[in-house]
Amino acid sequence: MKVILKEDVYKLGSLGDEVEVKPGFARNYLIPQGKAVPFTRSNAKQVTHMKNLLAKQRADAIDKAKDLAAKLENTEIVFTMKAGESGKLFGSVTPKHIYDALQDQEIALDRRRLNLSVPIKSLGSHVIPVKLHTEVSAKLEIKVVADGETVKEEKPEDVETTDAEAAEGAESTETAKPAEETAEEKSE
Repeated sequence: MKVILKEDVYKLGSLGDEVEVKPGFARNYLIPQGKAVPFTRSNAKQVTHMKNLLAKQRADAIDKAKDLAAKLENTEIVFTMKAGESGKLFGSVTPKHIYDALQDQEIALDRRRLNLSVPIKSLGSHVIPVKLHTEVSAKLEIKVVADGETVKEEKPEDVETTDAEAAEGAESTETAKPAEETAEEKSE
């Protein structure tokens, strides 16, 4: 029996193909499942029309994916995480964290599109591949910085306070010296 496929069928053909199959396979599986229609001229025209519509939708989807890919390439996400001295994170950056950060920047992306097989557990810059379409993929750059870096920057301020206290102590010794000198002058 000759049928026209309405969608891609594994090991049989793709959308719009005219294939010859056993009558039982067509009657019991392909036609009831909506995967094929019997070959007639009107059905051939319908499938051709459907194929043209799907080609247009596919082209639109590819264009949207390319626009999103350009947007992702220009996006930089920075995570501030607690980390140990060796650069290992206490915790990790997961696809959920990345998805939430993208939502904050108003970028709509399905979380399953992020190809992050293992969560990020180290400091530094990481490039995440993002599969947007079968023909379009992008690379998203993620930077992970230590939360402790800001603490290290605050330590010099503490040192300055200590230096200021030392300077005050030096001033008090300087003011004490003239008092001692005045006492020596009086005794003479």
